[in-house]
Amino acid sequence: MGPHPAVAAIRLAVRRVLHDILTDTSRCSRTTGERAGGRIVARLTRPVGDIPEQSPNERPPSPLVLVACSGGADSMALASALAFEAPKLGVRAGGITVDHGLQPGSDLRAEEVVLRLRELGLEPAESITVTVGRDGGPEAAARDARYAALDAAAERHGATAVLLGHTRDDQAETVLLGLARGSGIRSLSGMAAVSGADGRYRRPFLQLDRQTARKACLVQSLPVWDDPHNADPAYTRSRLRHEGLPALEKALGKGVVEALARTAQLSRDDADALDTWASQAEASVRDAAGLLECAKLYALPPAVRRRILRRAAIEAGAPAGSLFARHIEEVDRLITGWRGQGAINLPGKVVAQRQGGRLVIRQG
Repeated sequence: MGPHPAVAAIRLAVRRVLHDILTDTSRCSRTTGERAGGRIVARLTRPVGDIPEQSPNERPPSPLVLVACSGGADSMALASALAFEAPKLGVRAGGITVDHGLQPGSDLRAEEVVLRLRELGLEPAESITVTVGRDGGPEAAARDARYAALDAAAERHGATAVLLGHTRDDQAETVLLGLARGSGIRSLSGMAAVSGADGRYRRPFLQLDRQTARKACLVQSLPVWDDPHNADPAYTRSRLRHEGLPALEKALGKGVVEALARTAQLSRDDADALDTWASQAEASVRDAAGLLECAKLYALPPAVRRRILRRAAIEAGAPAGSLFARHIEEVDRLITGWRGQGAINLPGKVVAQRQGGRLVIRQG
């Protein structure tokens, strides 16, 4: 008799991602390798002293994959599936839990998570304590601190990838949050299955619902911790999860979460295509001095033109996280609604102005 359907589903999702990681690792070693002394030696991204020298006949070490685990149902299910699938594919598996220090006893809870990870056979397994700032609000600040800690852990251990337990429900919430902000298609595309530097972060569960992960923990007798912040109405995502999405399902019927997740994928495909178009078109709208020519920009579709403008503003020093659609729309009016208006001030002390048929974006 095979495993419970929920357990089979999470294991299959992780197995597929591990296969992708192994394929990517193999392809990277082939394309970045250099011939030295009659054999292929991969280029190193870490100091040579960090890696023992290998003999010509020695196999390279197995890739290490870490799971980011809070102790909640989603990440515990992910940790259990990684622990089961990794050894069968010759992959080393470890786990990291991040203590944000935002609740009493969070350090003790982090230690419990580490013990559970080790009981699953994950090694290394460790807890990292972070200090959460205030930039962007509590949710964004906690997220920034968490990813910084995961990046540092991946570098320290030489991990090939870090698995994250975001589910289809999380994806639906992300799409709705982007919609509520009036964001563009890139925001509506939600979370990518692969993201981060060199594709470090992988999200195996984006096609699985939250209930499947919880059921997998239940049938495997895995203890889980429910973060009280996830039920705190002070947080926007919590209100959306417990009030907004249920109201939408009541009004529109079941299937809202699946439809939103599908919208995310379709939006991502469109956004990727438009980004590629903008990259290819940018050289054609610059003059010999590298300045943007307004007439040529005007001839482009708005979605392509605004991507070029956003990229130019970021290159001039505007922080990407502070550059909103309204900023780009104002710059766009220098091209489409020119009436002799003055310069546009952008975040990061960047200024955009029209001069002699050229658009100049620079530090003010």
